[in-house]
Amino acid sequence: MTTNRTRADTARLALLEAILPHAAFDGWNEASLAAAAKDSGMSTGEVQLYLTGGVLDLIGFWSLELDRQAREAIEDADLAAMKIRERVTFAVRQRLEAIGPDEEAARKARARLLLPDAAGLGAKLVWTTSDMIWRALGDPSTDFNFYTKRMTLSAVYTSSLTAWLADMSEDKAEATAFLDRRIENVMQFEKVKAQVRKAASGLPDPAGILAKLRYGLGRP
Repeated sequence: MTTNRTRADTARLALLEAILPHAAFDGWNEASLAAAAKDSGMSTGEVQLYLTGGVLDLIGFWSLELDRQAREAIEDADLAAMKIRERVTFAVRQRLEAIGPDEEAARKARARLLLPDAAGLGAKLVWTTSDMIWRALGDPSTDFNFYTKRMTLSAVYTSSLTAWLADMSEDKAEATAFLDRRIENVMQFEKVKAQVRKAASGLPDPAGILAKLRYGLGRP
């Protein structure tokens, strides 16, 4: 899939590629950003132009790039041949695998996002990733389920990312098993939720009853 990039995004991508090895060793800080600017041949003014929020902007840009890569892989897969549980598991794993060889930089980025000045950004990026996954899977929900699905998947993705980055094995066996357990928990939750909705479908509408009590039971 061809991506049309703006001049600013092309510059950000160059800075991202340059900063990853520095961030893996020194963390996501101004020193690493300055080194990346030097390596990519950009001036301080250019960096400030393309990254008004400094290094946090670049972390956000990296997350969106990984989302884009994962979405392409998800949409290229034969989702119709998978059960819903397999689809969700596959999609989350694609996002985790998109990190590739830059796991140490990802660990440092996660640590940076835990600092007070980045708390809001970290939560936003996780929500965006969860939203990307559901949209790539063709989720049609528009009601309250739209939010509950993304909240639930955000929790699954966050914990699975922690397990993924902690698993130093080549096959990621422990992280994969952890992801499978978390998805199983989600499927059980969705099953119970569906049963509750079915059981409640034949019950009187509490809002309607309260309205009648307020305006008189004789009113239609």
